[in-house]
Amino acid sequence: MSKKTFPLSKERLEELIRTYPTPFHLYDERTILGNLHAFQNAFAWAPKYREQFAVKALPNPRIVQLLHEAGAGTDNSSIAELLISDAAGVKGSEILLTSNDTPADEFQKAIELGATINLDDITHLDFLKRVAGLPEVLCFRYNPGDLMEGNAIIGKPTEAKYGLTRDQLFEGYRRAKEMGVRRFGLHTMVASNERRPEAFRFTAQLLFSLAIELKKRCGIHVEFVNIGGGFGIPYRPEEEPLDLPAIGDSIHKLYDEMMVPEGLGDVHMMTECGRAITGNAGWLVSTVLHEKDTYKHYIGLDSCMANLMRPAMYGAYHHITIAGKENEPCDHVYDITGSLCENNDKFAIDRKLPKIDIGDRVIIHDTGAHGSAMGFNYNGKLWCAELLLQTDGSVELIRRAQTVEDYFATLRFPGSIM
Repeated sequence: MSKKTFPLSKERLEELIRTYPTPFHLYDERTILGNLHAFQNAFAWAPKYREQFAVKALPNPRIVQLLHEAGAGTDNSSIAELLISDAAGVKGSEILLTSNDTPADEFQKAIELGATINLDDITHLDFLKRVAGLPEVLCFRYNPGDLMEGNAIIGKPTEAKYGLTRDQLFEGYRRAKEMGVRRFGLHTMVASNERRPEAFRFTAQLLFSLAIELKKRCGIHVEFVNIGGGFGIPYRPEEEPLDLPAIGDSIHKLYDEMMVPEGLGDVHMMTECGRAITGNAGWLVSTVLHEKDTYKHYIGLDSCMANLMRPAMYGAYHHITIAGKENEPCDHVYDITGSLCENNDKFAIDRKLPKIDIGDRVIIHDTGAHGSAMGFNYNGKLWCAELLLQTDGSVELIRRAQTVEDYFATLRFPGSIM
């Protein structure tokens, strides 16, 4: 079981709302750092381990800064994310660029920052050399094809746009070595919210086999193996969290059995998690605006899918509680909706909840990853604020709410002030 709690009392929440009106995302520093430390402990056996936080999950410099101060690097997929990492104090090879369909300016910025570059396509090798030059450390993203099944979120590897085939992978490393690159890593990412422990063991086994073959066939001794992210979290209360110590132990055994005898016992380990680091450390806090009864019972919030897209996009489950009514019986059935002009703008469908009244504070759980990050401005809806609950109990504003003036700032029309 995974108990779903909220870190503030009803009274403290109301006090906070007087300063920061809903909707807003609230993140808990203690939980974020605890999640990072759990990964660091699970992989403490490795000669060196670093979690490369997936900035796309929660692209906020304050969050990245917290994680970097605790030993994490970053995984980035755009110029904006590279700049967030740089602003947060992440430097050099602590920064990993893993993008796809990559434009020249992203490669150029990565080279400027001294980042490790992870290529998604064999043709990018020549492109990278031409537009930016080759990095000190180069990596390729492996797509294992039908060796792995993927899942509903990330898709099947054979249908995914990401990564190199096995043959392309060896050709890429061979050519990069001929072009003068001397330091290499190895990477794959084939999971998203994966909850089967054996999937991570298999991923490690796959990459360890490739690392051994790279040494034998190409004379390349990789410096690190990055098994990617995709570590799932229990969105539903009845789900159990992953047993990270057990996963770490199983990969450790593989490492000792496979890598050490082949003279690869100095290879570093990496993960690049987002959801597993910040997902359960975030909540979207909203206020009930309207109650509507037609063929169904609807509760309308002051937030919408512009603030949390996952339920509409993936049919994803997010647990919902009502502040101050956590112990009341769930004897009403509602669709919880936003105000977007799309019928799928629903946070929950036919959800059993306590009786909800106008003005109630609705807490949507596990929004710390791919929540605010996936926001958008359709219908002119605006990004909401982001708040950080610090370990000392104070609350810090780490992103102010977007304003209508922000929305109009990039628009040009007769009579505009810019």
